[in-house]
Amino acid sequence: MIDFLKRSFDRLPIAPEKREVFNLPNTISMLRIGVIPVLFFLLLSPGKIMSLVIAILFIAAALTDLLDGYIARKYQIVTTMGKFLDPIADKLIVNTAMIMMIPISRIPAWIVAVIVIRDFAVDGIRNIASSNGIVIQASPLGKRKTLCQIFAVSALMIHYPFIGADAHVVGTVILYIALILTVVSGTEYFVKFYRTSIQKN
Repeated sequence: MIDFLKRSFDRLPIAPEKREVFNLPNTISMLRIGVIPVLFFLLLSPGKIMSLVIAILFIAAALTDLLDGYIARKYQIVTTMGKFLDPIADKLIVNTAMIMMIPISRIPAWIVAVIVIRDFAVDGIRNIASSNGIVIQASPLGKRKTLCQIFAVSALMIHYPFIGADAHVVGTVILYIALILTVVSGTEYFVKFYRTSIQKN
């Protein structure tokens, strides 16, 4: 299936010099970003059916993160644009989804604020470190945090009882786990940055 998708994309009339940007993994990342405007429908119609539809779309978009990464590695299509788009797409869709759920009281605003501020702070630290020739590797806790966020957001989007479980309660529990991982992994980045800076000086 993936090979067929790759072959079909390669047949598209795209100039070779533009395939640095318009390749299959990058296109999937762009499509993931394109899902973001659809999330606004959750504000307009937060009923049971629409909540489930938006949640399914969100989960599908989140799963494409695994797909574009796999394709990029398998076919060696790792580009500078891809390295930029992939993490940006993930943060945009997850953070936007959380922000959209604040007005309909499905997620506390302060938790969203902590998570978003942490993301900005960590990105800032890694950029500063990179400009000084310091490489701070991605934290395994950060990856678990992102995974918990996706599960939490999916459940909170569903919100209503689903297959015998209270989706809102399940989502809230996972969200607090994500919050703990957010704080711990953020602190870990600060400590790594401090230690590597001291060692370099």
